[in-house]
Amino acid sequence: MLYYLHFLKEQFSPLNLFYYISVRLSGAIITSFLIAMIIGPFIIKKLREYKIQQIQRQDGPKTHLSKSGTPTMGGIIILISMLVSTILWARLDSRFIIILLISTLILAFAGWLDDYTKLIKKDPKGAPSWVKFLLQIITAIIAVGYLAIEPPSSLYPTHLLIPYTKNIIINLGIFYFIFEMLVIIGSSNAVNLSDGQDGLASGLVIFTALTFIIMAYCSGNIKWATYLKLIYVEGAGEISVFLGSMVGACLGFLWFNSYPAEIFMGDTSSLFLGGTIGISAIMIKHELLLPIAGGMFVIETLSVIIQMASYKLRNKKRVFLMAPIHHHFELKGIAESKVTVRFWICGIMLMLLALSSLKIR
Repeated sequence: MLYYLHFLKEQFSPLNLFYYISVRLSGAIITSFLIAMIIGPFIIKKLREYKIQQIQRQDGPKTHLSKSGTPTMGGIIILISMLVSTILWARLDSRFIIILLISTLILAFAGWLDDYTKLIKKDPKGAPSWVKFLLQIITAIIAVGYLAIEPPSSLYPTHLLIPYTKNIIINLGIFYFIFEMLVIIGSSNAVNLSDGQDGLASGLVIFTALTFIIMAYCSGNIKWATYLKLIYVEGAGEISVFLGSMVGACLGFLWFNSYPAEIFMGDTSSLFLGGTIGISAIMIKHELLLPIAGGMFVIETLSVIIQMASYKLRNKKRVFLMAPIHHHFELKGIAESKVTVRFWICGIMLMLLALSSLKIR
């Protein structure tokens, strides 16, 4: 909403600042962070009062048993902070912002439904898997369907830009839309699987989102896009404002979620955080950078797939002591906080590797 104040610049010239994406991006990060810091203690208190608390798995790391009773469903903090900040700082007439907000609400509902079933209805299985998967599919269909009708780039509607190459673009045709849906569903579930240690998922989301903030800003600026040989996507700069709100909200949440955590994320936010990052990557035509920038989420997901395949195909033999892989390192005797920070370090390195694609062509 604040963007529209720049129309009053003739009456008060400083209001022209709200026109610039860089200003609104900074404002979005700071605003969502402050909102999370303000509402965080209140939400934690209320969740404690209503006994919406974590129930630890008995077969998990023994060090996690002490976490039983810690409030969860803390993704509400991220959701509220993101939505308010995005509405304040982004252009609400942007088609990208509209799709991202709709996707956020649907995936947040899917996550909330699972948390509600587990924590309030006391069903340890949570919401049926098909319900969550159906809502993820609906989200993917809405996003992909719209982008098929109104592609981010009319010149490359069904094309994949190959990173680290100069002008190598592959046309997937109809299969591109199937690929897009897999990206959205896969990224949504990948973040969800990584939410198992204090601060782990929120920290990795920050590094991944920072990557696509820069990519979106460059892709939406015709001078930068031309210079860096990116596919120009008109209006893509607004995506960076949305992702800035995500970074600020996750930073605020991390204040309470860092070791030892006062609150856990829960599915309420983990599903929409991954899903909307995936949608953002599709909108700016950088889908293939997602498994690089979000490489730690990929590793976490692969560890689960490998573990399940090994268990079924090798007569119940496991590759890891426990999956996802962050639990494997814990059971090897590495402190949880050390595992988290080491994963963050890897996430930062992967972020830098992804950003290097801007010049390595």
